[in-house]
Amino acid sequence: MGEVSQMGATTSREAVTAASLIAKARELVPVLKTRAADAKAARCIPHETIADFHDAGFFKILQPVRWGGFELPPQVFYDVQIIIASACPSSAWVLGVLAVHNWQLALFSLETQTEVWGDDPGVLISSSYMPVGKVRRVDGGYRLSGRWGFSSGSDHCQWAFLGAFVPPQADDGAPDMRTFLVPRRDYKLEDTWHVSGLSATGSKDVIVEDAFIPERWTHRFASGFACENPGNEANPAPLYRLPFGQIFVRSVSTPAIGMAQGALEAYQEMMQAKISRASGKRGSDSGASQRVCAQAAATVDMAKLVLYRNFDEMMGCADRGEKIAIDKRVQYRYDSANAVVNCVAAVDALFAHSGSSAIFLDSPMQRFFQDIHACRAHFANNPEGPGQNYGQVLFGQRNQDYFI
Repeated sequence: MGEVSQMGATTSREAVTAASLIAKARELVPVLKTRAADAKAARCIPHETIADFHDAGFFKILQPVRWGGFELPPQVFYDVQIIIASACPSSAWVLGVLAVHNWQLALFSLETQTEVWGDDPGVLISSSYMPVGKVRRVDGGYRLSGRWGFSSGSDHCQWAFLGAFVPPQADDGAPDMRTFLVPRRDYKLEDTWHVSGLSATGSKDVIVEDAFIPERWTHRFASGFACENPGNEANPAPLYRLPFGQIFVRSVSTPAIGMAQGALEAYQEMMQAKISRASGKRGSDSGASQRVCAQAAATVDMAKLVLYRNFDEMMGCADRGEKIAIDKRVQYRYDSANAVVNCVAAVDALFAHSGSSAIFLDSPMQRFFQDIHACRAHFANNPEGPGQNYGQVLFGQRNQDYFI
């Protein structure tokens, strides 16, 4: 089977709007809340949830029109992810990392896109970008081996994006970091996912033993940084002229905004029902409760505004065919990690003001507390490196980060 017809894809896209996708996400909120406990116990997102995401079109938001996708602005996708995270953080995490791979596959050659999507444009790709793979050059490509951890949603995928450095051909050359596209037949999964937070993401280890990867199944990080990719000819939309680093980091930081929103909603519900044994007053009448609520709401609002502003600016540059200034990209990268830090602080404050009931495992506050701290543990959400780099740039020094 070849490409999805342009006519059919265009019709499908015209039937979908940002408002309709957001409405579908809100409809799923009560459903996902009822599945959350079972998903946590299974340490994996249920197939029913993945099917719901397919039916709602969430995996198509960033996918090319050529393959039946919607090619909508990233803001739409992250809006959906925030809503899903307010109900089930693990579901939003898996949605984010799998759907962003549809965006990255669009950067590969058309031949590679056809090999993956030709028979099934709905096939999913998991990932682990940590560059731990061992690579050996051979005719036509590479031999790849290694073990990668933290491959979220991998049970639902037929391909994997795995990170590794290609060794230089010359002694004085530099290693070339790449994403390697690996089919399911060439790797196995090992269940090591016994964790305190985001436990339903099923982030298993991926093991590859001497698999052949043709050159066309690799994507250079340098190409993603330069916004000049093999797939740009086939997929010329401005969406695919954005930096890879900016799209990826937001797929793992934006769930924190939804988690803070969900924790706030859970806190409001709990405090409106809680009656103090000491004073007989409703919890929502407490000045401390009101202040912590206000601060959490302001934090979520600020995080959203910065997210929207940054992508408005990036998409504006892409629409005009302009390069995004490096100093702005450095700022956006820091903003992404900083949003997680701020949202963690908001959830911590809500948790601290929730009383002893929050420590029970069936408490929504407990789940949001554990999940957002697991989110903060992701390498991309550590603000130290991006913060130092941003500070250096503010002092007129050179950028040191190329994952921006």
